[in-house]
Amino acid sequence: MRRSRQTKIVATIGPASGGADMLARLVHAGADVFRFNFSHGTHEEHAERLKSVRALERRIGQPIGVFADLQGPKLRVGSFAGSPVHLEAGSSFRLDLTEQPGSAERVQLPHPEIFAALHPGAELLLDDGRLRLRVTDCGPDFADTKVVTGGPLSDNKGVNVPDVALDFSPLTEKDRRDLEFALEIGISLIALSFVQRPEDVEEAKQLIAGRARLISKLEKPSAVQHLEEIVELTDAVMVARGDLGVELPPETVPAIQKRIIRTCRQAGKPVIVATQMLDSMIVAPTPTRAEASDVANAVYEGTDAVMLSGETAIGKRPESVVGMMERIITHSENDPAYRELLNACQAKPKRTTADTITESASQASMTLPAAAIVTFTTSGATALRASRRRPPVPILALTPSLDVARNLTCAWGVHPVQVDAMDNGEDMEAVGVRVATEAGFAKDADHLVITAGLPLHTMGVTNVLRLVKVQHGQAEP
Repeated sequence: MRRSRQTKIVATIGPASGGADMLARLVHAGADVFRFNFSHGTHEEHAERLKSVRALERRIGQPIGVFADLQGPKLRVGSFAGSPVHLEAGSSFRLDLTEQPGSAERVQLPHPEIFAALHPGAELLLDDGRLRLRVTDCGPDFADTKVVTGGPLSDNKGVNVPDVALDFSPLTEKDRRDLEFALEIGISLIALSFVQRPEDVEEAKQLIAGRARLISKLEKPSAVQHLEEIVELTDAVMVARGDLGVELPPETVPAIQKRIIRTCRQAGKPVIVATQMLDSMIVAPTPTRAEASDVANAVYEGTDAVMLSGETAIGKRPESVVGMMERIITHSENDPAYRELLNACQAKPKRTTADTITESASQASMTLPAAAIVTFTTSGATALRASRRRPPVPILALTPSLDVARNLTCAWGVHPVQVDAMDNGEDMEAVGVRVATEAGFAKDADHLVITAGLPLHTMGVTNVLRLVKVQHGQAEP
């Protein structure tokens, strides 16, 4: 089931899409990767949905990516004696640790870490930024504030603190349990929420201990301040624009999105653009023109993947939403301006053997021209290097590891296939040609560009470039 586009689609699984039949329909509509949102659902529900995905994977003979999205810390106010209350702009309002029900004058904020980080002048945002408070005085167990933007406030609404980095782990006890469960059932991609600094990524990777790859969700201003260090440490990145749009001025988010995508492309790390991409289609049959432009702009910027959240988790028409996203991506990639924009932000190759081979492969694919670039990869690194170049032809990634194949479903232009391990380089051409022709990537008289690392099974090595011509389903001598 070959895709005609290079940008991937991530669909969030939920009540509207967790059944085996709907999962199959979503894949046939265009979904490449499924997101399991551990903020909702039980372990048993996630396990059953994963079984359905794996059964579908075996049936279609194609790797399907899955990642577990950990909830992360949830900062919330306490409850009110008469909910909701109304906070008037210009009035005083206190946040404290007292467990008594709140009023229009005060409420519990059961997070001492927030009080420890606050300072006069800092701002707090409540209920997804609908209310704004400015700290006038604070201590280890309270914060006196002035209401800048008022409105109704009810029980357990969320709190954002955009001006400070909070001194606690992004992994709650719930997250640690969810992480271990996800690893036990065989999920090989983990998304980490509430990343603030490089140390957060290091902590998560220590817990994962090589059992999965890590996606760092960038949703905090402090994470953007440490962008290059976080990208260096992580395996992939998600631009989580929901909280970014709350904690940062909305007008800054598009530029930050572009910066994150550009940084990830330079580093050769897959990047996913997420949140509210086709949000109106949770209930509506078609997206707004602004939403269609939002998806298209992410594609033009060269993102590896775009993600659907509530649209497929709880929406009325999950299959239609995926189909719409597929059409927007395909139309954008067929625009003559698309290739010009990709090339304008092209990553410069490093002075290494691996980058020299990958750069040469991309150039050769245009000069011949070739039908595809075929990469043999043990860890996925060879395929990701090829993806980093954003070549004009598909990248067929052949790997003996099913987990690696599944993880590569997030990468731009990469079509992963699991193959048997090979013992020598002579088998590569024959296997590459066979898989490329069987999968519909090449036909007789087509050329293929083959890259690999020798000796085989050596992690992270790319040092071989071969050009072959397909003749009667075989490599021409």
